[in-house]
Formats: sequence, C-alpha cells, structure tokens
Amino acid sequence: MARLSSADRRAVLVRAALRVIDRDGVYRATTRAIVAEAEMSLASFHYVFRSRDEMLGELFAFVVRREEEATLAALSSSVSIRQAVRSGLQAYFDLLAAHPEREQALQELIQYALRTPELAALPGAQYRRYVHSAQTMLEHGAELTGVRWAIPIEQLSGVLVAFTDGLTMSWLANRDDSAAAALMEFAADAIAAQSVPARSIPASDPPREQPQ
Repeated sequence: MARLSSADRRAVLVRAALRVIDRDGVYRATTRAIVAEAEMSLASFHYVFRSRDEMLGELFAFVVRREEEATLAALSSSVSIRQAVRSGLQAYFDLLAAHPEREQALQELIQYALRTPELAALPGAQYRRYVHSAQTMLEHGAELTGVRWAIPIEQLSGVLVAFTDGLTMSWLANRDDSAAAALMEFAADAIAAQSVPARSIPASDPPREQPQ
C-alpha cells in the first residue's frame, strides 16, 4: 500500500472495520481482523489509534456523518416541513435497509459498551452525535421551508432520535416495511406539528415608527 497520511490511514482502517462488522459482527472485529481487512500492519494501526476503543469511537462518528449527509441531501426538494422530515426519515431508513447487519452490530456495540467500564463514555457520546445530527436536519429543513420550531430544538431533536431508535429496533426485529412506513408517517406528522411559520420580525419586537 502506498504511503498514506495519518488521516487517510485512519479512514482506511475505519472503513475496513465497517466491512468486518458487516460481515462478521462486532465481536469478531478485533484489531487483527481489522488490519488484515485493511491490508495493514498492527504497527500501522497503533500509529494512528491509541486503541481499538478509540477507533470504534471514530467508526461511530463516520456512520453518523454518512447518515447525516444522506438525510440532508434528501431535503433539497422539500416544499413543506412535513415533507422534509418524511424525506429525511426515508433516507435514514434506506441506509438501514441496505445495511441491517451493520446497524445490528452497532446496537450490539452500544449494549456491550454499557457493560464495559472502559467504554462507559461511548454510548453517551454516540447519542450526542445522533441528537446533533437530528438538530442539523431540523434546522436545515426549517430554513428550506420557511418555518421555525415552536419548542426548543434540542428537545425536538431528542424526540426525533427516539423515533428513529424505535424505527430501527422494530424493523430489525420484524423487517416489516409497511409498519416502518406507517411509523415514519406518524413521526413526520408529530414533528411537523411543532413548527410555525417563520417571521421576518420577531413577535417581541415593537413596531417601527413610520417617518412623518
């Protein structure tokens, strides 16, 4: 393999870890399995990552970035905030349906981390990434469609993450596309109901005096 920068080497290893997880599950995604998949040496791995746990944190961030890119791209043609939310949810679901083993492995990893003191910070950090990504989508959708949110966006982002969690686990359990679509319709209605038309001048501002 040609000489790579540290950033490129990290990216190659993260993508290799994803392939191993997709194929073999999280418990077989050992450091040795990852470097073999990446066609690198153990020394190369430890040159850019302090540990497998550090690499797993970057893997989570990589997955969330891909999901965020897909959802934001889906909003571009939206004409209403409901359509924007529904399109974003569909983009997320399409990724889930395309890579169910990956999402199952990531769920397993969160459960494993909750039982492992050395990984105690990982689940919280991951959910903060999810909420930040949801907030980015809601902000972008509101800007595109000319609305603002009637409740704090941090709170609404948490609700959206809870919807996607339920969507993920229920679909992984029963692979029922119709039930998933019904849940996304409900979620789009519920989230969109928290929007109001944007105003160019905030309601709290006093009216300007007209020149005489």
